[in-house]
Parts: sequence; C-alpha cells; structure tokens
Amino acid sequence: MGEIKEAIEDFHEAMKLLTLNDPEVMRDFKKFMDSVLKEGYLDKKTKELIALGMAITARCKYCIGIHVEKCLQAGATKEEILEASTVAILMGGGPALTYISEVKKALEEFE
Repeated sequence: MGEIKEAIEDFHEAMKLLTLNDPEVMRDFKKFMDSVLKEGYLDKKTKELIALGMAITARCKYCIGIHVEKCLQAGATKEEILEASTVAILMGGGPALTYISEVKKALEEFE
C-alpha cells in the first residue's frame, strides 16, 4: 500500500474511533459533508477540485489524498487537478507549493 493510501486508511480509522465515541455528532457531520458535495449548481467534479484546492492551502496531506482520489472518480483529468493545484498555490503561497508533492504522490497511487 502506498503512502497516501496508508494516510487515508489512518484517517478512516480515526473517524471510526470518533464515531464510536460520539455517533450522533459524526453522523450529522457525514450528512453535512454528503449534502455539500452532492450535485447542485456546481457539479461533483468542480466541488472536488475546490475541496482539493482548500486541502492544499490547509496543508492537509490526508485531505489532499482523499480529494485527489475523489477528483479522479468524478472525472477530473490529471491536468485539471494540477491546474486546480496551481490556483491553490496562488492563494496559499510557498507553504501550499510544498504540498504539491502530496498531490503528485496521490496521482501516482490513484491513476
């Protein structure tokens, strides 16, 4: 298993722990996430590209991996993912740029 896939698995295990500890809060949070990311005025691919950009500026390796995979599943191309990453660098500066290595790893693992 690759580094990004391991990070995502670690995240899912942590979510399970939180769900056992406080099922109502985690159920409501998941419902909110699902509601926000479903098709609406923006299609799923666009929403996932936005989420990826936010993950890069937030410097969250777990979120980067999750949203690169979801971008690909939603039909985004490698080029679209990289362009969204460039927009994130514009907004997040040098620190965001360093997290493009996580995007690269995720693309390699999920393509």
